[in-house]
Amino acid sequence: MSAIDLYARHTPGFEDRLAHTVQVLKDAAAAHAGSAVQSTSLGVEDMVITDLIARHGLGGGTGIAIATLDTGMLHEPTVALIARIEQRYALSVEVFKPVAESVVHFVATHGNEAMYRSLELRKACCNLRKMEPLARMMAARTAWVTGLRREQSNTRAVVPFSEIDAQGRTKFNPLADWSWNDVWHHIASHDVPYNPLHDEFMPSIGCAPCTRAIAVGEDFRAGRWWWEDEKAKECGLHVKEPAPEGAVSMIGDRP
Repeated sequence: MSAIDLYARHTPGFEDRLAHTVQVLKDAAAAHAGSAVQSTSLGVEDMVITDLIARHGLGGGTGIAIATLDTGMLHEPTVALIARIEQRYALSVEVFKPVAESVVHFVATHGNEAMYRSLELRKACCNLRKMEPLARMMAARTAWVTGLRREQSNTRAVVPFSEIDAQGRTKFNPLADWSWNDVWHHIASHDVPYNPLHDEFMPSIGCAPCTRAIAVGEDFRAGRWWWEDEKAKECGLHVKEPAPEGAVSMIGDRP
């Protein structure tokens, strides 16, 4: 059974949430013409945002650029989405990769499975594969758009629609109040391309060694860095103070 079959549901207030999301994206494009970027993880939330950017003519030129990080450790279906986006929406996707020499040195020194040995090594891997390429992605940009939702984890339960990040850029989170049902309802309604790994109970997909399927009742990000304490489960791109215990939503039985 597909993720659409399991989760796509129209829920009360969806049209209002959708209209607000579109307005946030329009505001981002207008206020940061030519200097805003959607930093897409190629996950399902980001596919919704890319679809809305294209659907409302907000991409390319002086609109919102689309960019992603290819860490060199992504699943093949994740990487394949880049070409699917460009073909479907006629929008180019900027791809930022880690410095090859840095990766070679790290692997030669620590091995391919260094992330399992300590939190420090896992974060070092994230730094060279994600944070350094992200810095290049964000150079000369004044704003970025993410797919963060409050439902995703305790550390994201108070995500605002916009905020100023540590570098002084405006960070827009237009799906902040969307539910998992909302996300899949939009995917189903508009036949938005998505990663088939979502059909294998992977709601949050990162690098292959750091992603697993989740079980019923686990939170959305339980399959990311599952060997670590929940409070450590960020790569550095979206670090926030944790919300009160119990704030996270779970993936459970079909509603």
